[in-house]
Amino acid sequence: MADPLPPVSGAPPRHIAIIMDGNGRWARQRSRPRTFGHAEGVEALRRTVEAVGELGVEYLTVFGFSTENWRRPVEEVNALFDLLRRYVARDLDRLVDEGVRVRIIGERKGLQSDIADIITTAESRTRHNTRSNLTIAFNYGGQDEIARAARRVAEDIAAGKLMPEDVTIERFESYLDTAELPPPDMLIRTSGENRLSNFMLWQSAYAELVFTDVLWPDFDKDDLEAAIEVYKTRERRFGGADPQRT
Repeated sequence: MADPLPPVSGAPPRHIAIIMDGNGRWARQRSRPRTFGHAEGVEALRRTVEAVGELGVEYLTVFGFSTENWRRPVEEVNALFDLLRRYVARDLDRLVDEGVRVRIIGERKGLQSDIADIITTAESRTRHNTRSNLTIAFNYGGQDEIARAARRVAEDIAAGKLMPEDVTIERFESYLDTAELPPPDMLIRTSGENRLSNFMLWQSAYAELVFTDVLWPDFDKDDLEAAIEVYKTRERRFGGADPQRT
């Protein structure tokens, strides 16, 4: 994982992570099924990808489907998978043309074969894009990611490829799903919930957290800009002392 930016007040974020929450409540307010809310949430994602490109944000990471989402009703899980299929089918050509690199992080074992193929295709077709970066956390959980990384470290130690004393923070980060990404500068959660819900637990150690009451299907460029303005008021010290305090 790349080093974070130095602590500069007023600087825009390089990497924004978003917990896209509130689809179900948005649909319920309109007496519609949860799947309708998820479909509108995809439209909000499209708006956000476009907005971060316009605002010059290099990296966007969104929480699409968690390891805990398997507990939801089968029809809702299937609908979420269908949305990924439709999103890639509709948007991949545009993302390729606009220079967006797509990454999918999360556990891939057990995924349906066509979903695995979609992930591989999206990543391979955009691999050389450099204008911006879209990462979708799919079948992802922060604790699961850390456990999988720890298993790979243990396997390399057992195989003699690594010594225990070689396991530094930087070395461990190279085993995470996000090894190619800088840590998020800001993490936004929509819908008024104030928790991380097992998303990017390691990577968010020094992220600025911004919580908004806006439900995800209503989230737009104005809301993103408002969150960035909040972020720009923060002084990021990464554990260092505040020179204004004694």
